[in-house]
Amino acid sequence: MIPKITLWVLMGIGIVISVLFYAGGSEGTLDVAGDTLNIPRHTDLFLNWNYILFAIVCLVTLVVVCITFANRFTTDRKGAIKSLAILCLFVILALVCWFVGSPEQINIIGYEGTDNVGAMAQLTDAMLYFTYILLAGVIVAIIWGAIYTRTRK
Repeated sequence: MIPKITLWVLMGIGIVISVLFYAGGSEGTLDVAGDTLNIPRHTDLFLNWNYILFAIVCLVTLVVVCITFANRFTTDRKGAIKSLAILCLFVILALVCWFVGSPEQINIIGYEGTDNVGAMAQLTDAMLYFTYILLAGVIVAIIWGAIYTRTRK
């Protein structure tokens, strides 16, 4: 019952914040390459809500992984060690993507802030590289699964 209530509360807050963002008017305009763009009034609220939701998802995922690992470790140690090895590979992949990322400034048209240089720029690069690698892995897994299934028949 509590997860269902939590879902509805989070979704309701998200809907209200989204309506405020999309229909809440604008703080002004910005001229970018000859085009006039509106700046939504509740952009910071919308972005912060997304950060909060992302943090909740990360926390819940981490808790579920830890609980699953603990339960599996008591029944199937070999399977639990394999799961831990896969998790370690993901951490290593994330670290490699972090070190491949560049801390140099990203030039964004119309952006005046400081979040596009240093660690934030490197994090952005790392997330993009991580996403590309995982996407390639999914494509390879789909192709391999189709080939494996057809050859097994």
